[in-house]
Amino acid sequence: MHGLIAINVLVFILAIALLARWQRRGASLSRVVLAGLVVGVVLGALLQWGYAGSEVLEGTIDWVNLVGGGYVQLLKMIIMPLVLVTILSAVTRLHDASALGKISLGVLGMLMLTTAISAVIGISMTQLFGLSAEGLVQGARELERGQAIVERSVQVADLTIPQLLLSFIPSNPFQDLAGARPTSIISVVIFATFLGLAALGIKRENAVIGDKLIEGIDIVQKWIMRLVRMVIRLTPYGVLALMAKVVSTSNLNDIFNLLGFVVASYVGLALILVMHALFLMGVGVNPKRYFQKVWPVLTFAFTSRSSAATIPLNIEAQVDRIGVPPAIANFSASFGATIGQNGCAGLYPAMLAMMIAPTVGIDPFSLEFLATLVLVVTLASFGIAGVGGGATFAAIIVLSTLDLPIALAGLLISIEPLIDMGRTAINVNGSMTAGTVTSRLLKQHDAAIFASNDDQLDEPKAA
Repeated sequence: MHGLIAINVLVFILAIALLARWQRRGASLSRVVLAGLVVGVVLGALLQWGYAGSEVLEGTIDWVNLVGGGYVQLLKMIIMPLVLVTILSAVTRLHDASALGKISLGVLGMLMLTTAISAVIGISMTQLFGLSAEGLVQGARELERGQAIVERSVQVADLTIPQLLLSFIPSNPFQDLAGARPTSIISVVIFATFLGLAALGIKRENAVIGDKLIEGIDIVQKWIMRLVRMVIRLTPYGVLALMAKVVSTSNLNDIFNLLGFVVASYVGLALILVMHALFLMGVGVNPKRYFQKVWPVLTFAFTSRSSAATIPLNIEAQVDRIGVPPAIANFSASFGATIGQNGCAGLYPAMLAMMIAPTVGIDPFSLEFLATLVLVVTLASFGIAGVGGGATFAAIIVLSTLDLPIALAGLLISIEPLIDMGRTAINVNGSMTAGTVTSRLLKQHDAAIFASNDDQLDEPKAA
C-alpha cells in the first residue's frame, strides 16, 4: 500500500515539476493555471478509477492536500493584511469622505439586486426541472447532516437584522484581523475605513505629518502586495492539487442519483452569468472581454470553493485588468465575500425552499409564497455575513424564516462539493460585476486598462 502511495505522490510531484518548468520558461500564469486544472482533473480521474474507496486513495490525497490545502491556507493568511492596507490606502487617496457613501451604496445595491434576480432564477429552475424533495431518500449520511443543520440553526434562530448589523462593527480589531468572527472581513473593512479617515484628518491639521503618514501607508501596501505576488505565483500548483482531490473523492453513484438537481443548479448558475453579462452590457462593458480577463479568477474560485480565499485574485483582476479603481475593487471584493452571494445565498436557498415547500402542504407557486421567498432570500443574503457558513447558513435562515423543515437540506450532502464549486465561482463573479458596474456608474472606470491586451493572470501590482 505504501509503495502505491509513494508512486502516486511521485507522479503528482512530477506534474508539479513540469508545470513549474513551463512557468519558468515564460508561459503566462493564466495558461499554467489552465494546464494545472486539466492535469488535476486527469490525475483525479485516474486515482478515482484505480483506487476508489481504498486506503491508497486516502493516503495519496493526504499528500496531495498538503499542496492544495496549503495554498488555500496561504491565501487566507494574506486576506486580512491585504484588506486592511488596500482599504486604508484607497481611503487616504479619496480626499473626499462622501465618495465612500456612493461606493458602498453602489456595491451593496448591485449585490442585493443580483441576489434577488438569482433567487428568481432558482425558482424558475425548480419548476423547469420539476424538482421536489418528496422523492429524495434519506440515508445515514443525509440524516446525520440534517441533524447537524438543525443544531447549527440554533445559532441564528434569535438573531434580528439590527443584531446582525451591530455584529459588523469591530469591538476588537486585533481579534478581527485574526479572523476570529464570521463578520471579521467586514469589520476589518470598517476599521480600515476609520483609520483612513483619521489619516485624512491628520493631513488637514498638519500637512507635513499627514503626508509622511500616507507615504508610510503606501510603503506598507507595497510590502503586502509583494507578499501577495509571491503567493499568487503558486496558483497553478494549488489548482492542480485541489482539482485532483475533488475529482478523486467524488461519489459518481450519488452524483447520478441527484443528477437532476446538479444539472438544474448549473443551468441556473449559467443564467446568473448571463444576467451579470447583461448588467455589464448595460453600462457599456464588453462581456466577452470581461470574462476573458476574469476567467483565471473564476477558475480558482471554482476549485478552491472559497470566496474569501479568492479576494486577492479578485482585487488584482478588477484593478489591473478591468480598470476598477482600488477603492471600489477592495470594497466589492471584501463585501462580496460575505454579502449578496448570488450562488450560495441566492440561487441555492431559493431552490431548496421550492423543493421542500410541497412536503409540508405549501403551494410553492402561489404568488404570496413566491414574493415572500424572494424577499427573504434577498434579506438573508445580507444577514448571512453576520453568521457565516455560506450556503448552509443561507439555507437555514431562509427555511427557518419560511417555517420549512431545515433538516431536509441535508438530503443533498453527497453532491454538495460538486455544486458548491460552481456556486463559489458565481459568488466571486457577482462581486467583480458589482465593482465593475459601480465604477462605470460613478464614472471612475479606467477604459484604457480594460481595452489593453494584457488579459493574463499576472502578479498583482501595487494599487
